[in-house]
Formats: sequence, C-alpha cells, structure tokens
Amino acid sequence: MQTRVTLHRDFVTSTIDGRLYSAFLEHMGRAIYGGIYEPGHPQADANGFRQDVLSLVRELAPPLVRYPGGNFVSAYNWEDGIGPREERPVRLDLAWHSRESNQVGIHEFADWCEQAGIEMMLAVNLGSRGIDEARNFLEYVNHPGGSAWSDERIKNGRKDPWNVRLWCLGNEMDGPWQIGHKSAAEYGHLANETGKALKAYDRSLELVACGSSNPKMASYPEWEATVLDHCYETVDHISLHMYFTNHEDQLGDYLALAEQLDRYIMSIAGVIDYIQAKKRTRHQVHICFDEWNVWYHSVQQDRRVLEGSDWPFAPPILEDVYNVEDALLIGCVINTFIRRSDRVRIACIAQLVNVIAPIMTDTGGDVWRQTIFYPLMFASRYGRGKALQLAVDGPTYQTRELEDVPCLDVSAVHDDEGGFVTLFAVNRHQKEALDLNVALHGFENARLVEHQCINHPQMKVVNTASQPDQVRPVAGEGVGVEDGALKGSLPPLSYHVIRLSVGAA
Repeated sequence: MQTRVTLHRDFVTSTIDGRLYSAFLEHMGRAIYGGIYEPGHPQADANGFRQDVLSLVRELAPPLVRYPGGNFVSAYNWEDGIGPREERPVRLDLAWHSRESNQVGIHEFADWCEQAGIEMMLAVNLGSRGIDEARNFLEYVNHPGGSAWSDERIKNGRKDPWNVRLWCLGNEMDGPWQIGHKSAAEYGHLANETGKALKAYDRSLELVACGSSNPKMASYPEWEATVLDHCYETVDHISLHMYFTNHEDQLGDYLALAEQLDRYIMSIAGVIDYIQAKKRTRHQVHICFDEWNVWYHSVQQDRRVLEGSDWPFAPPILEDVYNVEDALLIGCVINTFIRRSDRVRIACIAQLVNVIAPIMTDTGGDVWRQTIFYPLMFASRYGRGKALQLAVDGPTYQTRELEDVPCLDVSAVHDDEGGFVTLFAVNRHQKEALDLNVALHGFENARLVEHQCINHPQMKVVNTASQPDQVRPVAGEGVGVEDGALKGSLPPLSYHVIRLSVGAA
C-alpha cells in the first residue's frame, strides 16, 4: 500500500511550545501516596520521595506538572497542606471517596518538582471556594515576604517564593459531578473576577479557564463561547479534556479517535476566533489540553471503591494497565497535538504515576514503564522545534462514525538548532504494511540516524512488574534515505520514530 508524504523546510505550522509534553498529578488513588511519595520504601529519600520513580519521570522529562487536581481541587483547602505535618488535618475527599492525610502539600510537592526539574502548574479551588482563596494561595506561593501569607510560607521553612507562572482557574466546572458546578455564565464571571485579582498582583501570570470536560457534554461548545465572552481578555488559555475508550473492542474505531480529537481542537479554535473577533482584540487565547489519556480498563473495578461505604486512604483506583493498542493510540494523539501546536500550546497527560499513568509502581516494590510510556518519552525527547506541515496521500479506512481515516498517522518536527528532522508515524492498518515515500524538500543532505519501532504480534500484551519489557521500542528495519526521499515499509499496527540528520541552521 503506497503512501506518499511531502514536507518542506519552509512550510511550518508553529514553533512547538515544550509544555506540550507536560503531565498531571492529582491527590487521588496512588498517584501521590504510594506513587511519587512512599516513606519507608527502599528507594525513598529522607523526604519520602521514591527515587526509582523520579528516575523514570526524568526520562519522560515533562516540563510542567498540573497539581493538585482535577476533581480533587474543587473541595480542597490548600492551607491543610502547610505547617507541621503532625498538625495537618485528615479530610474526606468528596471527589474520589477517600481520606486525604495532607502529608503532601505545596511545600512537599514543590520540593519534588525541584528534584525532578519540573515547573508547577497550580490549580485553585473555584468550586467550594473562590477569589479570596485564590489570591491568598498566590501570595503564599509567589510573594517574597513582608505580607501575612508570604511570611507564613517563610515561617514554614521556605524563604524564597516558588514564582509559579501558570494557574488553572478551577477544574471541569461544566460537569454536574463537580463540587461547586456552575453554569457557563456563573463560571465565566467568577473566572474573570478571579483572574483580575491574580493579575492585579502580577500581569505576567498565565491563566487557564475551564473549557469542556469532553466534546459530548450537552453544553459543548456553547460553554466555551459563554465563558470566553466573560473572561477572554483576562485569561491566556482555555482548557480541554478528553479520555479515550475502547469498550467495544473495535480497534479500527479506537485508533481513529485521534481524528475526533482533531475536530474537537479545531471546533474550539473556531470558538476562540469568534470571540476574539467579537471583542475586536489582538489578545490571543490558546488551548491548554490539560487532561488527556486512555481511560477505560479500570472502570468496573473502581466502582467498588467509589460507590463503597468506607473512606479508604490512597485506594488503588484508575489503575489502567495499558496494551499495545493503547500505545498506538497515544502516538496518534501526540501527533495530533504536534500538528495542531499552533492552537494547543500546553498538554498534560493524566496522570503521571499509577493513576491512568505511563509509570506504575508496586507499594513497597518495583516501578516499571507502561506501554504508553514510550510514545510520550520520544515526543518529549525529540518533539521540540518547528512542527512541519505535511501533505499525505495514501490509503484510508472507514469507521462507524468517520470516513476517510488515514492509515498513516504522522507528524514531523524540525530541530533546526540541533540539525534534525524527526517523524513520528503510526500505521493504523490492521493487516497491510505501508510503503512509505517521504519527499524531503529543503533537506537534500538528510541521512538516517535513528529508527525506533513498537510492533508486537499480540495487541493485548502489557508490561507488568514481573515482565516489564514485554512491550518496548526496538531498532526499526527497512527504512532509509534514497534520492532525497525517505523510503521504507512500515508494518501493520506499528509505531515509529524516524530521526534524520539534516544539518544545523
């Protein structure tokens, strides 16, 4: 099956914001307790942080981590997580039906981020609280000293402010499940007033307003139009969330979900453009896709906890175990973000450890990479630079909801400083190899320097603590540069990273 791709050095979609490869950690399940933080573990440091987990986080190198929620933040009192640990209250977390010990708060999480080389993206509670909580939290986190909350931070052991630049104005406020759920007009007004208060302190802060929890919400896309009508000039991003499922075990439909993601992004991009035109402003709002991942494997087993009568501490919920199919879809999702990086500036995989995550741990035991770890790692490592526009001519297939789904899903990034072009490619065809021919205009001296592939005969195979490397990248075969073009064959249902040396600018 012949597939032709054309790229040109000068045809650029955008310069990719490195925050496209960010992550998310929420106080839920074993993401924090038993994930990044486990005092007494053989690999834990003096502060209780697992160094084996940190090592894999550094491999992924997310530039930014969103914290502390998620649904959790909509009934969270950030003040519960400061001061002496022995004096911190235990609270009932209404979002995930569990107990919160508050042993990890802003100080501990900031220390972990510093170890990992990650910036914080903090969320404020606009569900059960509001403007006052947000401005106090900002003062505690960012002010040097000489005020009530900054002096409280200094008393609690942190002299220098953390200077957090990116703040989320609540979480999924369109959702009826959310503590403090609001109408679009109510939330838009509150987001605007909260944003005004935060920017009265520092105009350079970046603020994220809540968009739709998913594109199937009854309020979508009117929610975005109404919210932005209230707060367009105050915020810098609007968030979108989307989780991907394969309950019916239809692989072709599943791998095509990235096409629906693309429509979601472009629909909201159109709403942004409409409000910008309506406001007659030069201010540009971008999309922050701050929750996304595959989430369906664990739904049935989670009901025992979420609908139970007790309130467990750090229960094992949302612990999806990912297979090869999921890795292929994650590759397609990341490709979509790269191709739409002119509109999507930030994206956070949800979540980072244990809870629908690329990294899994056993309490007291091992840590390992899930199948979805690798596409994210490669994108974070090689997806920095300029997103190139691609023209793709090849076979397509049809699903129950979509027509003309390309069998080849591909993106390309030009690192002009390092002198590389990297292609991320997924062959979605279930039976046929794709004979690839990529015209490399402007890169006539290109040579192949690396080809990594994920291709396994069993689509349902997973990585586990006892078998952590059943699915992992291997050296690819049969691809090379010939007569100014990249040529080769991509096996069915396979993921590829193809790196070309093209010379530095």
